[in-house]
Amino acid sequence: MAPIPPNVRAVLFDAVGTLIDPDPPVAEIYHREGRKLGTKYTVEEVAGRFRAAIKRHHQGGATSEEFERNRWRRIVYDVIDDVDDSQELLLDALWQHFGSASSWRLYEDIAPAWQELTRRGYLLGIASNFDSRLRTICRDHPPLHECQHIFVSSEVGFPKPELSFYRAVEVRLGLNPEQILLIGDEEAADVTGPIAAGWNAIWLRRDRGETLTDLILH
Repeated sequence: MAPIPPNVRAVLFDAVGTLIDPDPPVAEIYHREGRKLGTKYTVEEVAGRFRAAIKRHHQGGATSEEFERNRWRRIVYDVIDDVDDSQELLLDALWQHFGSASSWRLYEDIAPAWQELTRRGYLLGIASNFDSRLRTICRDHPPLHECQHIFVSSEVGFPKPELSFYRAVEVRLGLNPEQILLIGDEEAADVTGPIAAGWNAIWLRRDRGETLTDLILH
């Protein structure tokens, strides 16, 4: 259990892997759409290639909506590199799919945690390495549709764990670093990065079966 420090006024959440998760899994969708264009890769091969591509094309430095679209273009055609797709049909299909709320599931512990933290008087928000599509996703996933503070890297101009991301969020919230808590599943982006910026942080290890109920609601 990691109790919320008494000086915290705002609790922010990472998005993917913390609040939401792709459903069906990413590899299945890449494989499904890739097969329409003739890919020979199996789902298992696509999964491995996706993990490798994400590492090769990681976020870092300044970013924007255009930069993120181009980064995902490189990822998509790194994963599915055995098709002829001059019209970028695959990229368009995947971009649209993962921009739809129906392609994501909300973790079961989110609604009760969100409601309890709201009752306790915290300002709640989302701080994610995503793009503007996240706003559409949140609008169709109660209680995230109530969120008034959504910070995505493509709009902030820098991704986590760049210091500039955290500083921009502080300015927009009008809070000091020590008044903000970030909860997320990525060690660098959601734990070491915010701590280095003076924030509080809680590492949510869903891969170990942890839930928000276990971490902050007792």
